[in-house]
Amino acid sequence: MPMLLDPRPSRRTFLTAGTVALTALFVPRGAVALTPALATGLVEQVATEITRIINSGRSESAMISDFDTMMGRYADMPTIAQSVLGPAARSASPGQISAFGDAFRGYMARKYGRRFREFIGGTVNVGGAQDQGRFVEVISTVNLRGTAPFEVRFRVWDRSGSALFIDMLIEGVSLVISERAEIGAILDRNGGSVDATIQTLRGMG
Repeated sequence: MPMLLDPRPSRRTFLTAGTVALTALFVPRGAVALTPALATGLVEQVATEITRIINSGRSESAMISDFDTMMGRYADMPTIAQSVLGPAARSASPGQISAFGDAFRGYMARKYGRRFREFIGGTVNVGGAQDQGRFVEVISTVNLRGTAPFEVRFRVWDRSGSALFIDMLIEGVSLVISERAEIGAILDRNGGSVDATIQTLRGMG
């Protein structure tokens, strides 16, 4: 069933945010195991939540704040942040990992939330879901005005105790891998310093 993204979905990358994100179908720790049907429900809920934010008529800053909250609820941000940080995560302290995760989430919310106004009259058609072992992959087709339909695959798992997103693939391109390359470049510019990278991210997006 198509989900209307009335005022302002962004271009293809927006759905990575996060989809990235990236949310109210919450599965408590110890509850029912993740199934393709449950993962599909999560994706449908996220599409509904994004539509609500887009149609809210709120200011850009308020919508970005709502998107940030949504990402925190639906995406496994600690897992995503560590993956995006790459090898630097192995030597980072728990405090640095936590601070990086918060900074990265805010960066993603600003980066993609500012593009909401580009999504007028778009739809997300949620299709089938496939159990891939470590995660369930939910397949959807996105239709935006002025562009050909394109595929977005949402990867959902429950390793953290809740059904959450861990990645999105837009026409086969992983959001996590794309952001890892960007964060790697920022780390390089900061001489490999995680703390400096955190400060940089806080001012980006």
